[in-house]
Amino acid sequence: MKILIAEDDTPSRLMLQSLLTKWGYNVTSAKDGDEAWSILCEEDHPHLVILDWKMPGIEGPEIVKRLRMRELEKPYYAIIITSRSNKDSAASALNSGADDFIGKPFDNEELRARVAVGRRMSNLQKALFEHIHDLRQALNRVKRLEGIIPICMHCKKIRDDQNSWNQLEQYITEHSGAMFSHGICPECYKEQLEVIKNMP
Repeated sequence: MKILIAEDDTPSRLMLQSLLTKWGYNVTSAKDGDEAWSILCEEDHPHLVILDWKMPGIEGPEIVKRLRMRELEKPYYAIIITSRSNKDSAASALNSGADDFIGKPFDNEELRARVAVGRRMSNLQKALFEHIHDLRQALNRVKRLEGIIPICMHCKKIRDDQNSWNQLEQYITEHSGAMFSHGICPECYKEQLEVIKNMP
C-alpha cells in the first residue's frame, strides 16, 4: 500500500520512511506541506497519509481539511504527528479532521499498530466505494428499462433505439445484465404435449 510521509525534520522523516518500508509499505516522503500537497494532487497519489502538525508551507491540519473537501470519490486516512507535551494534542488533531494521531516521540510498535489500522480502514473504504460504484452502474442499467418499450403484440420482440427488433430475453440481458434460464411453463407443456399427440 502507498503511504505519504510529510515531515520537515529530516532525521524523523528518514526514520519513518525506513520503518514503514521495512514493514512493507510503498513510501513517498515530503519535506514540507507544499510538497506534500503537490504529491496529493497527482493522479496516482497515496490515500494513507502521515502529516506533521507544524511544518513549513501548508501545515498538517490544513492539508487534512483540503483532503476532506475532495474525498467524495476516494476517501483518505490521515494521521497527524503531534507533540506529547501538549495535553490537548489528541483532541486538536482529531478535531482538525484527522482520523488518528501519533505523539512525539513515538513508540515504534504503537506507530506500526496505528498505521495498520489506517491500512485496514483504507482497504475497507476502497471496497465500499467500489461497491457503491457497482450499485450505481446497476441502477443506471435498471433505469434504461424505464418508460414505454415498443413490443410486437404477435411475436413479443422488442424494438431497440436503433429500430432493430430483438428477442425479449436478448433485449433485457443487454439493458440490465440479467441472464435467462430457459424452461417451459405447465400451460405450454400441456399445449405442446397435445400437439405431439395429434401429430400424424
